[in-house]
Amino acid sequence: MRKRFEQQLNLGVIPISEVKINLKTRHQLAPIMLGLQYLFNDQELSEQAFEIIGDKVLSGKKETGRLGMSLWEILVLGTARLSLGIDYDFLLDHANEHQTFRSILGVGRSDFTQEKEYKYQTVVDNVSLLDEATIKKINALVVKAGHQIIKKKRKRKPLNLL
Repeated sequence: MRKRFEQQLNLGVIPISEVKINLKTRHQLAPIMLGLQYLFNDQELSEQAFEIIGDKVLSGKKETGRLGMSLWEILVLGTARLSLGIDYDFLLDHANEHQTFRSILGVGRSDFTQEKEYKYQTVVDNVSLLDEATIKKINALVVKAGHQIIKKKRKRKPLNLL
């Protein structure tokens, strides 16, 4: 029984929409996290993405049993793994040790305590449910939304002050 994602806004938990991502870094993870954050914040876009993930991950499964990893966590971990071409050990290290990445996962805390710790086999079992085709579908949604934002900005006419 999986849930999409319901971030528990407890004291010390950083809301995904408020995660500060370093825009000056040249590491490939930063634009991935920005895209995921945008996806999370856009209600319509996130609904479409969760529908795609749900079709892949939840198909043929009963809605009973333990909660398991949320669809959002699977999406974040799967996107990072496939986009960066990293192995599960590297992914597990980031999921447990990288504060900004943990915040995008929805488990980051401002007091730097670690309530949730991911286990290797849990990550492998859940992330392997997503394939490259599914991630590409979601990526296409985010890219399309980005193009729409750029079109809106271009339509604005600059003020002519002269």
